[in-house]
Amino acid sequence: MRKFVRLSLVAGAASAVIGGAMVAGPSFAAPGGGECTLDGVANFSPGPGTNPTGTFAYDFGGDLSGCNSSESGAPAGGHISAGQQVSIGGVTYQEPKATGTGSCGFGQTAGTAIVQWADGTISVINYTTTSAAAGVALQGTVVPSATVTNVSTNTPATINTTRYAGDGAAGALAFEVSDPSQCAASTGVVTAGIQGVTGIGHQ
Repeated sequence: MRKFVRLSLVAGAASAVIGGAMVAGPSFAAPGGGECTLDGVANFSPGPGTNPTGTFAYDFGGDLSGCNSSESGAPAGGHISAGQQVSIGGVTYQEPKATGTGSCGFGQTAGTAIVQWADGTISVINYTTTSAAAGVALQGTVVPSATVTNVSTNTPATINTTRYAGDGAAGALAFEVSDPSQCAASTGVVTAGIQGVTGIGHQ
């Protein structure tokens, strides 16, 4: 039986929590009882603000470090991203943007994140989130593959999962910004750090 594991997410230099700030992508530690630390930032365009039916897109990136697991050979770290340009096998790809609906108070998002583990393996995660007040609940699944765009040729390409295929993901997250007044600004929230707990695994 593989257990869900916890992953500690440590935000960057953010100083204030937005009440119900919208989501960034998830991050995952290796299954089997380990944890990882993540330093990550989400970028919104346009950002969530005061409109409860507003729509937005975002990307997210962060480094995983200090991972440990009872599973033999599990990687000790990696990098996670959603909606960004990533280099895999010497080729640069554009990930699909994650999208959401809602405000700084309540909302829902969906996206695809790619984890590049330190040992060269990859996990592709489809996820959704629901936010209320300062909390964000995340659910997801490690899927077989994701469709991305080869930046140099502007053609579709496929990135395949090579670690933890079929596992589930769950998490409880909170998001932070240095200037909470962004919620009321015309641009909405532009950037946010992330902290929380999430995991990946199956029974």
